[in-house]
Amino acid sequence: MESEHFYEVSVNWKADRIGTLSSPVLETTIEVATPPQFSKGIEGVWSPEHLFVGAVNSCLMTTFLSFAENSNLHFENFSSKSVGKLEMVEGKYMISEITLMPIVTITEKASEEKAKRILKKLENNCLISNSIKSKISFKTEVKIKS
Repeated sequence: MESEHFYEVSVNWKADRIGTLSSPVLETTIEVATPPQFSKGIEGVWSPEHLFVGAVNSCLMTTFLSFAENSNLHFENFSSKSVGKLEMVEGKYMISEITLMPIVTITEKASEEKAKRILKKLENNCLISNSIKSKISFKTEVKIKS
């Protein structure tokens, strides 16, 4: 793998507090807006705050998938909820903490320790988490499907 990669994303204002995100290498666009907690914010539209927390959570998933494949972990399902805490810190708003709650469902009790080890490794190996100053907290769970 090369040591440098670049990801081009453009934003174009539409109206009010709404715009669209696009990339020349992707077919779809994402509508984005100021969140409703701020002045003139828009309900029901992805905000930069949602996308920020979503980037951390989706990176968690892709890192898990890579580690699971490399470790030959057979799993039934992976899902993860994430919650970002926006607060005023030293006079500036920031996402100060993101809590990630991944759940891995396996079918064999024998895979439980392997799944737990992989989830633990995620704490230090997600490149998006490693790129931000927000505190990242984990509440992991391994379920065994009967």
